[in-house]
Amino acid sequence: MRLTIILFILSLASLKNECAAQTMNSDEVLLKIEQGVKTGAIVCKLTEPNEIKALFGAPQEEKERSDGGLLIIELKYYDLVFIFWKFKDDPAPYTLQYIFDQRKDISINIRQNNKVTLRNNDDLNKIDRFSGFANISLVNLDLRDQVELLSTMNFDSNTEWPSAEKLPDGFNPGKLLEEGKNPGLGIRSLHKRGIDGRGVGIAIIDQPLLLGHIEYTSRLARYDATGLVEMEPQMHGSPVASIAVGRTLGIAPKAVLTYFADPSWQEDNTSYITAMKKIFELNKTLPAEEKIRVVSISAGMFPQYPKYDEWKTVLKQARDLGILVITCDQPSLFYYGGLKLIPGKDPDDPDNYVPGKYLSEKDVLRVPIGNKTIASHSGIDVYTFDKEGGRSWAAPYLAGLAVLAYQVNPEIKSQTVIDCLIGTATQTKAGPVVNPRGFIQRVEELRLKKQ
Repeated sequence: MRLTIILFILSLASLKNECAAQTMNSDEVLLKIEQGVKTGAIVCKLTEPNEIKALFGAPQEEKERSDGGLLIIELKYYDLVFIFWKFKDDPAPYTLQYIFDQRKDISINIRQNNKVTLRNNDDLNKIDRFSGFANISLVNLDLRDQVELLSTMNFDSNTEWPSAEKLPDGFNPGKLLEEGKNPGLGIRSLHKRGIDGRGVGIAIIDQPLLLGHIEYTSRLARYDATGLVEMEPQMHGSPVASIAVGRTLGIAPKAVLTYFADPSWQEDNTSYITAMKKIFELNKTLPAEEKIRVVSISAGMFPQYPKYDEWKTVLKQARDLGILVITCDQPSLFYYGGLKLIPGKDPDDPDNYVPGKYLSEKDVLRVPIGNKTIASHSGIDVYTFDKEGGRSWAAPYLAGLAVLAYQVNPEIKSQTVIDCLIGTATQTKAGPVVNPRGFIQRVEELRLKKQ
């Protein structure tokens, strides 16, 4: 999983103070930082390492390292550490993210939480593809010749755009955001039939969640953040919750959600095992309409983490208890990949999807994850338009479909749900596309057969 910003800040607090005797020099640097922020010479997410060196000279120490999907450069000037990073395989350069004061164990205010205003079109090249234009102002730019770039960059409802005459013909970000909420492939037609997850419980085990988001808050029955209560919401939780049970974009918008905040960055199976055992106990007391039948975990590194044998034992317990666990650990489930909707095309037509970034020749099912709108962790009414998505978004999509299956056929077995998902796929040029209507029809037929 990608490193979250709050954890990165906390890790900086452990840096040792090696230059405490040079506080005056540090204070001088602090003053120059303050002036640079005021004049625009130092801009969070835009300033590069060479620009800092031009302002302050050669640093006393320079380090390069990696952490998860990030490549990091640290420039140390006395007690102050300038932190730059870039994502692996992303064309954007290293840019300034934080300045850490080792004397006080705090991050210096460089307006890192403010909306970033791009100054000119050259700044476009400094924005990474993962964050994209989220919470960025583009009002100063002329984007008419940036069709290719705009086709790759995420954005959100906080993005500020230039006037329409400075955008490419036909590019309408507001329309994309709204249309991207449609889960597609006939899901909304199932909702109109009342097949919307009501009477079924689903659990998500993922990073700390933004509470109160308008997309999923009405479905959240309980939230367990044991050990992580003080941690800020992370970017991963809101998308997976909204895809599973979101009121406008979710697969099962009437399901009852139980959410377990998980420290996935610890790379250990212990927290997943603990959450699953809590689910087993919780199901003993929950009313029938809230019992958890499906668990969605957008992670897949379990075999590489400690206590894998115990994790496998817990998964078997879940199966024995009639609980289907959907994860990104594909060899233990089945291989699935991601699709992207062709912008402007009908999302209900499986032929309007093209292969996404995350695919395998072993895929027996492919799921829409790109060019879709998801809930954002940055505000209770903020949405992101995600160009690529990831398998992390596919897991709650499939989990939501499983919830619909348990609604129409409560007695169906977990393995039968999986068999029906795979067996009803629509074959297209983009591969085997998940077929929600055909899937539910097969599940209903199996129920009628038993009666």
